[in-house]
Amino acid sequence: MSLTLRIDPDQVARARALARRITAEVQPFIEAHTTTAIERAVVRLFGVEGKGPDEVPLPNLVVEALADGGGLDRGAAFWMANACARTGQTPQQVAEAVASGRLDLMQVPLLPEEQIRAEAERLARAALARIHRNRRTREELIARYGERPGPWLYLIVATGNIYEDVVQAQLAARQGADVIAVIRSTAQSLLDYVPEGATTEGFAGTYATQENFRIMRRALDEVSQELGRYVRLTNYASGLCMPEIAALGALERLDMMLSDSMYGILFRDINPKRTLIDQHFARMIQAEAGIIINTGEDNYLTTADAYEAAHTVLASQFINEQFAHLSGMVDAQIGLGHAFEMDPAREDGLLYEMADALLSRTCFPNAPLKYMPPTRYMTGDIFMGHVMNALFNLASVATGQQIHLVGILTEAIHTPFLHDRFLALENARYIFNYARHFVQEFQLTPGGRIERRATEVLSRTVELLESIAGTGLFAAIADGVFAGIRRPPEGGKGLDGVLPRGEGYLNPFYDLCLKGGAER
Repeated sequence: MSLTLRIDPDQVARARALARRITAEVQPFIEAHTTTAIERAVVRLFGVEGKGPDEVPLPNLVVEALADGGGLDRGAAFWMANACARTGQTPQQVAEAVASGRLDLMQVPLLPEEQIRAEAERLARAALARIHRNRRTREELIARYGERPGPWLYLIVATGNIYEDVVQAQLAARQGADVIAVIRSTAQSLLDYVPEGATTEGFAGTYATQENFRIMRRALDEVSQELGRYVRLTNYASGLCMPEIAALGALERLDMMLSDSMYGILFRDINPKRTLIDQHFARMIQAEAGIIINTGEDNYLTTADAYEAAHTVLASQFINEQFAHLSGMVDAQIGLGHAFEMDPAREDGLLYEMADALLSRTCFPNAPLKYMPPTRYMTGDIFMGHVMNALFNLASVATGQQIHLVGILTEAIHTPFLHDRFLALENARYIFNYARHFVQEFQLTPGGRIERRATEVLSRTVELLESIAGTGLFAAIADGVFAGIRRPPEGGKGLDGVLPRGEGYLNPFYDLCLKGGAER
């Protein structure tokens, strides 16, 4: 890309500094608390999977037993490590004993604390070793096959049946998709447990389970070998089980995950405190796994006007970047989201769309930005929809986007058919190839519409971040700053799963991941 957007670097630095201040004020609260989902994630990372009585997942049974006994504030790792060291059993065997009622974790005689911590660290290192092996496997495969130039074509596949998803995902890869996203069954983000096993029923999506992750990873590895290029796998890690699903994605070599607290807060009414705490742990594990996260700022423009609210997207991107850094992520893993959602009736809308996309690219030069297609103004007119997606494709390749969610002409009518996806991929491939170096022949007009738009959005972004820094992030969310949706800090789902860390709280992953104790 050769388009150079002239914006004030001091304004960019000011925005980043304000975002750092905003997140720094929230981080002590995050670090002083844990959640039931984080503790379940620890149990899963220790290697526990499967179900107990009444089909309840074993990690839920372990954590519920500790919560009922009043010991969860010390951390599931503390009690699991003590039981494993004392009995010589594996975490899986210990969890099964808890589920059957044969073992009460809090009645197992305590070993010296240093011995418990050593056992917890051993179990955590084993989990991280598996995650790091997955990361090396991905890197080796990409090195073997090479990397296609961006934008990567990201296509959603989700029938409800994981085995049908495999057929459609492999076909999509053969048609040119670089990234396959298996979206979750409707409202899975509101479930406070992760289903077990392969699933064949879902509504507008397929359940995210560890076994489904394994099945799709295996299928994409097969088609990657067939095509001679690495096909990436994506799923969602938002909602009440964000840390658990992030852990499962790391264990089963997912490559990208939608991982953004704001999406859950605003659009699924997950409690703000719960989801910010969960996000920190989830991204920490994803950082170790080399997973690229996708954030959800694009969703703001489905409820707020894209022309008027572009600064809220950019402000959120700056905040999301800083939260990701606090979880140990590097810029190359931070797939900040934005979208092509301007009203098609607006004169020069394409110029404004390019201005907004270029502004994000300029502010975050090393981030693999995720660019979303038009949805808000899609109608039953499939011909107009195809044209809108073509302009979206042009804006994407012209402004150097990296992760490009393919827009489909029947977006507003039904779950797309195979042929709809084929037409969408054909449209994108045609434009990416036909206009690959188009922008290298042009320069932006100094003081022109694109530059003026970008300067205005950046200025409003700094003003908004100054306001948020003054009131605090929780107050800003409660005031409806983002997407025009108000979410109070004590409201929403999942607050009852938040608890202060007690004296002697143990979670070895924080030290191993954030303090450099784990070898990759």
